[in-house]
Amino acid sequence: MENTLHEKVSQEILLKAYNHMMLAKAMADIYEENRNVTKYVHSTSRGHEAIQLATAYQLKKEDWVSPYYRDESILLGIGFEPYELMLQLLAKAEDPFSGGRSYYSHPSSRDENKPKIIHQSSATGMQTIPTAGVAQGIKYIQDFNLQQFENNPVVVCSLGDNSVTEGEVSEALQFSALHQLPIIFLVQDNEWGISVTKDEARTCDAYDFVAGFTGLSRMRVDGTDFIESFEVMKKAVDFVRTERKPVVVCAKTVLIGHHTSGVRREFYRDEEDLAKHRAKDPGEILRNQLLDSGVDEELLKQITKKARLEAEEAFERAKNAEDPKPETVMQHVFAPTPVTEETGTREPEGGEKIVMVDAAIHAIQELMWKHPEALLYGQDVGERIGGVFRETVTLGKKFGSKRVFNTAIQEAYIIGSTTGMSAVGLKPIVEVQFADYIYPGINQLITEISKSNYLSQGKFPVSNIIRVPIGAYGGGGPYHSGSVESILANIKGIKIAYPSNAADFKGLLKAAYYDPNPVIMLEHKGLYWSKVPGTEDAKTIEPAEDYILPFGKGKVIIEADKDETEKGRTLLVVTYGMGVYWAKEAAKKFSGKVEVIDLRTLIPLDEELVFERVKAHGKCIVLTEEQLNNSFAEAFAHRISKNCFKYLDAPVETMGSLDVPAVPINLVLEKEMLPNAEKLSTKIEEMLKY
Repeated sequence: MENTLHEKVSQEILLKAYNHMMLAKAMADIYEENRNVTKYVHSTSRGHEAIQLATAYQLKKEDWVSPYYRDESILLGIGFEPYELMLQLLAKAEDPFSGGRSYYSHPSSRDENKPKIIHQSSATGMQTIPTAGVAQGIKYIQDFNLQQFENNPVVVCSLGDNSVTEGEVSEALQFSALHQLPIIFLVQDNEWGISVTKDEARTCDAYDFVAGFTGLSRMRVDGTDFIESFEVMKKAVDFVRTERKPVVVCAKTVLIGHHTSGVRREFYRDEEDLAKHRAKDPGEILRNQLLDSGVDEELLKQITKKARLEAEEAFERAKNAEDPKPETVMQHVFAPTPVTEETGTREPEGGEKIVMVDAAIHAIQELMWKHPEALLYGQDVGERIGGVFRETVTLGKKFGSKRVFNTAIQEAYIIGSTTGMSAVGLKPIVEVQFADYIYPGINQLITEISKSNYLSQGKFPVSNIIRVPIGAYGGGGPYHSGSVESILANIKGIKIAYPSNAADFKGLLKAAYYDPNPVIMLEHKGLYWSKVPGTEDAKTIEPAEDYILPFGKGKVIIEADKDETEKGRTLLVVTYGMGVYWAKEAAKKFSGKVEVIDLRTLIPLDEELVFERVKAHGKCIVLTEEQLNNSFAEAFAHRISKNCFKYLDAPVETMGSLDVPAVPINLVLEKEMLPNAEKLSTKIEEMLKY
């Protein structure tokens, strides 16, 4: 037995694994014994230690790993100390991952001597897409030789088997198989999904489920047996490191502890089930293997004792560590952007007017020539048609199919993959084909992207541009005409631009590129080509390549007559997008009495400019294309009222679409639903009477 064991795995590694298992057990025991202190919800790796350590020991500093919330043994195995983990357990200021903001075993790390770890949420299965994005990014980097590595990087994404039923997991598997990404999906199957059994939740385990994904290799392993797990994970990692192809490893594990400290095993598990799982305790299995191979029992006892003392000491230190200071709570909402001032030439001498859609194409082209880390992908954006609005036309031909390419109908992957792409230093520009179809990607936008910078303490801001054609015109109907800015504006940690003309579009897109934060570009379809009557001014002289327009800077596009303002006979319209053209048309009927502000960006919002001009005029309308109730416009109107109350001559009014669930396709009904210049004129006339 001894010789066989040593041929497979060295005694040094086996004893190292045993020590880590005893540490994990001691830590779990201490947490349970100190429930009054370990008050924040947490999970432990009890029952999963063998496969997790076997995985961790294969990884090198060039690699990336995405542990899920039960993976503390992976963290121990790659070199994190119990004290560091306990700082997060107790939400302390020096928690190296989140600074006391996130749960236990929710790591993020750029430690140069360890595998890198992007931020992940607690949403089960959601980590698969951002982690596949890391692998996608590494493949891109190696394809274009943008970085040299001592070893080919391997990406590991860990998840529980019950989370494989999530649709977003399938999107990650599909993309990884189709594009042959260097990633291992490590699926740990303990047969439970909180209180839901495998028989209640799934028709088969992950191994059988992934059989239909062509190009995706798969392996099974007894994840409670460290020696077997080590051998299988070594094969898997070596395969991916060499062949650069994806693998799914399905590890059978047991759940010895609670689901979490808040959902305890006694709530839903009987003694028979618990006994079955305890009989496969990885620590006991390894202990017996070591004894059978001739290791002295006293040595194992000493390891166990030492592990307990180490864990106790770490816990005491962590208990006594300082809590975060209250004033740090607003840190890392956004990463600092270098773009704070308008720079470059907005109107070059002799320049020609261009439509808004061309402004975007030219801006992206200029950026991609200059920056090899930039790439563009989404549905139908590739060379064949260049976007359903021709908004990416010519780019595929100029930059090739590895830099500009089509994806499947996978809005969650399109959006969520930018998290991983950004983490490895790329700048993904992606597109959701219509605003109405952004909803499948909202989960990734909220759970992963928007929180990444905040919960990683600034280590992983997600630098991306998400293009979203938006708005109604000409019978687009209920699924191609919607406005979604209020939903997006409720997501903290993202920025939103909504340009109304070509020059602003180009300048804002350049600013978005150099901004380290996630940016959504809302692009009104009716302004792309200036085909809608009254939108000719969306065409502008094309700015020079160096022109950059910072976010958060609104613009007065029509000024009211100062004499009329002094007499209290003027009004301010605050708007954006198509609203700019309704406002400009309506203002013609009230010579000198209407001032119009184009917000240009919704997050950040130029409140300072708006408040200043509201105070000057005393009357204000916030105009939007969205359905009005509970909208961004109504929320902003409240802030205007609160900050400008003593200067107001009338309540701040809002105007938007009728509160119906969708934009009707019939042109008569569409017109009735939407705002327009005529309706706005009526509202202005009423308010000027105050």
